[in-house]
Amino acid sequence: MRFLRQSLVGVFLASLTVALLVYAGQMVMSAVQDRMADDRSPPKARERVFAVNVKTANFETVTPILEAFGQVQSRRTLELRAATGGRVIWLSESFEEGGVVEKGDVLLEIDPADAQSAFDRVASDQLDAQAEVREAERSLLLARDELAAAQDQADLRERAFNRQKDLLARGVGTATAVEESELVAASARQSVLTRRIALAGAEARVDQAATRLARAGIALAEAQRDMEDTTVTAEFSGTLDGVTLVQGRLVSANEKLAELIDPNALEVAFRVSTAQYARLLDDTGHLIKAPVTAMLDVTGVELKATGRISRDSAAAGEGQSGRMIFARLDKAPGFKPGDFITVAVEEPPLDNVARLPASSLDAARTVLVLDPEDRLESLPVVLVRRQGDDVLLRGEGLAGREVVLGRTPLLGAGIRVRPLRDGPAATPAEPETTELSQERRDRLIAFVEANNKMPDEIKTRILTALGNDQVPKRLVDRLESRMGG
Repeated sequence: MRFLRQSLVGVFLASLTVALLVYAGQMVMSAVQDRMADDRSPPKARERVFAVNVKTANFETVTPILEAFGQVQSRRTLELRAATGGRVIWLSESFEEGGVVEKGDVLLEIDPADAQSAFDRVASDQLDAQAEVREAERSLLLARDELAAAQDQADLRERAFNRQKDLLARGVGTATAVEESELVAASARQSVLTRRIALAGAEARVDQAATRLARAGIALAEAQRDMEDTTVTAEFSGTLDGVTLVQGRLVSANEKLAELIDPNALEVAFRVSTAQYARLLDDTGHLIKAPVTAMLDVTGVELKATGRISRDSAAAGEGQSGRMIFARLDKAPGFKPGDFITVAVEEPPLDNVARLPASSLDAARTVLVLDPEDRLESLPVVLVRRQGDDVLLRGEGLAGREVVLGRTPLLGAGIRVRPLRDGPAATPAEPETTELSQERRDRLIAFVEANNKMPDEIKTRILTALGNDQVPKRLVDRLESRMGG
C-alpha cells in the first residue's frame, strides 16, 4: 500500500509539471506572436485643449470710484479761554467732557468782585467827568456874559473919549481931560481883551471836560466788558472737548478751558496722489464738487455719510506728496472729529470702456481673446483705470470679443481652448445673519455693556441688533474676535 501511495503521488506531480510546462510554452509563443505583430510606427500626437473661463467685453459708461483714507474734523471749533483771571465760582452741569450745550448757554462764571470794584470806580469817574462838563459849560456862559459887559463898557469909554476930543476941538475941553478919557478907553479895551482870553479858556475847559467824559465812557465800557468776561457763554450749539476745569480753581487770563466743537459741521480731509488729483479737475483747472461717501467700520457696524468736495489745500505740505482735499459731510451721525475713515469719491464718468477682472490683463497690457476656431489671440489694450479687483480697458477690436478671465503660464496666442461661458462655479455665499443661543447672546451683550470706550450711540445700536432673533454674522464674528472666543 505504501508503494502504491508513493507511486500515485509521483504520477500526480509529474502530470502537474507537464501541465505547467505546456502553459509556459503557450505564454512564450503568444508573446512572440504579439511582438512580431506590433506596429513600430510612432503614435500620433494629440493637441491639448485647455478649459478657460471667458467673458464678453462690452463697452459701457462707467463711473470710477477713487478710494482713499482720511480723517474727520470739524469746520467749527472754538477754544474757550478765560478773558480775565480769577476763581471759578460756578460751573454749568453741561460743562464736562462730551457735554452738549446750546447757543447762549452760560458755561461758567469767574468771581466778579474785582471787576465790579473797577466798574464802580470808573462809574464814579464818569460822574465826575459829567459834573466837570456841566461846570465848564456854566463857566463858558459866564465868560461870554462878562465879555459882553466888558465890550459895552469899552464902547462907553470910547464914546466918552471921542466927546472929550470934540470939546477940545471947540476950545471948551482941556488936554488933561482928553488924556484921562483916552487912558480910560485903553483900559476898557484891555479889559475886553482879558475877557476874551477868559472866554477862550472857558471854551478850552469845555473841550477838556468833553474829552475827559469820553475817556470815562471808554473806561466804563472796558470795565463793563471785563464784567461780562467773567461769564463764559457758548457761541454756538455743540459738544465740549478737553475739559479739565473744576469749580473753585484759580484761572489766569487767556488760559484754555475747553474746546467747543460743532458736531453738525463736519468735514473729512484725505490725501490723494497728483495723478488722482488731476482726474478731479475740470476743463478750466478747478476742482470739481464730486460726491463723496465716508465709511467707518465700528465693531461690525458700518457708518456711512455722504458729502461733496469743497476745496483743496493751498500747498502740498512740507515733506508731503500729492494733494490734500477737503469734503464737507451733509449728515454724519456717529462720526466724531479724529475718526480715521475710508473715503470713496465718484470721478467723472468714462465712456466706451470695458470692465473686466484684473486677472485678464498681463504686464504687457494685453488680453487673450478667442477667434472663431476657439484659439487664443493676444490683443493689446489700454488700461484706463483700476477698480479694486477689476480693470477698465479700451482697445481697438476689443468690443464684443470674448476675453479669457484667468491668465496662466500655460495659455498663449495660438492655443486652442474650450471656453466656459457660464463663468466659474459660484461659491455658496455665507449666511448674512445667524441665530444665537441664549448663553451666547448673553455673553456678547455683557461684553458690549462692559466696553467703556465704545460711544453710547454705537453701543445702543449693537445692543439692539443683538436683541433680534437674527443677528448679523459679521457683527457676531467681530465681537467674538475681540473677546477671544
